[in-house]
Amino acid sequence: MIVNNAIVEEKILLFDEKIIDIVEDIMLSDSDDITTIDAKGDYVSAGFIDLHIHGSGGADVMDATPKALETLSTTLLQTGTTSFLATTMTMSTTEIDKALQNIHNHADTVTGANIVGVHLEGPFINASKHGAQDKNYVQAPHFQLIENYMDIVKMITLAPEVEGAEDFVKQMIKAYPHIILSAGHSDANYDEAMQSFTWGVSHVTHLFNAMPSYHHRSPGLIGAVFDSDVTCDIIADLVHTHPSTLALTHKLKGDKLILITDAMRAGCMKCGSYDLGGRAVEVKEGKALLTDGTLAGSVLKMNEAMANMVKHTDMGVVEAVNAVTKVPAQKLGLQKGELKKGYDADIVFFDEDFNVSKTIVAGETKYTNLP
Repeated sequence: MIVNNAIVEEKILLFDEKIIDIVEDIMLSDSDDITTIDAKGDYVSAGFIDLHIHGSGGADVMDATPKALETLSTTLLQTGTTSFLATTMTMSTTEIDKALQNIHNHADTVTGANIVGVHLEGPFINASKHGAQDKNYVQAPHFQLIENYMDIVKMITLAPEVEGAEDFVKQMIKAYPHIILSAGHSDANYDEAMQSFTWGVSHVTHLFNAMPSYHHRSPGLIGAVFDSDVTCDIIADLVHTHPSTLALTHKLKGDKLILITDAMRAGCMKCGSYDLGGRAVEVKEGKALLTDGTLAGSVLKMNEAMANMVKHTDMGVVEAVNAVTKVPAQKLGLQKGELKKGYDADIVFFDEDFNVSKTIVAGETKYTNLP
């Protein structure tokens, strides 16, 4: 069991919808209405939290239907994810509004992993770093697009160097300090990035991707991340980032590093033809590519990301768990992400290879892969 940044053994975790306690022993009588679960040697941790995921199981947030949210929610259980930010894309204002309205109306109805808010990835980005997003729909930062959804928006990825970004960030920090403002899909230089951190940008989206490469005379946004205490997230699929890059980032950022999937609808699905934001995607050998060869999100599972980090970097099991539980939960201000008294009973069982055997959400077993 992973508790208080350590692996502990021979403990008993008591929970209903919340964590009740962690004890050494418990006396039960025949009259006690208690169900016992034997971990059978598995690690037991808090449920995983994904700050950045567009889809999985053949569904995408931009489908803007209750069925899509339900499919995504239930599919993620097999990866150990118990909470996630439903992540939108740079598409037309109408399509973004439909997706936000759908999440607003139906997030509470899903039966698998919890939707704990929205990550608005675009359209407030730099068209020169659009990646797999449609640059035709890039907009300058403004409130009209999201003003009706401020109760569900928890994170916004934007390019801090574009016109209007400074005023937008400062207004957001003043009016909605709980919303994470993240630099991403950005062409910001080092000075611009460091300046944006003083405005209130506190995070960076999928480090290394959709931003200038690090150069010894022009360190850019990546250099700014390394020289500051902002958090950042990374796609540890060995496609978006080389193992050496993962290892270096872990050494430099430590507990400021969060693992995400950035998965699209092909996540947990077979290879084949899919779409992302209305653009054709071909998935083959673990890569999701647009027709022009641009990486189009990922098909990464959260438990795979953890396994990759432990295998290819100095990150240990406890750190890997923290990078998908405690750190993102604290960033979001949630009473989740730790096996701690009073916290939500979102729990995952997994083996030494990070294969998930059981996923529990709010005290209820939602997925099991036990013999």
